[in-house]
Amino acid sequence: MKISDLNEAKVPIVKIDKSLERFRGKVLFPEKLELANKLLANIKLPKITA
Repeated sequence: MKISDLNEAKVPIVKIDKSLERFRGKVLFPEKLELANKLLANIKLPKITA
C-alpha cells in the first residue's frame, strides 16, 4: 500500500487494543505524576501583553 492510498483511505490506520481499557482511570506511575505536577506548579510562564 502506498502513502497516497493511505491518505485517501477512509479506514483508520491505527487500531486501539480493547484490552487497554483496564488501565483507564488508573495512575500507572504515581511518582512521575507527582514530579510532573510539582514542576508544573513551580513553572514561571512569560506574561504576554496584547
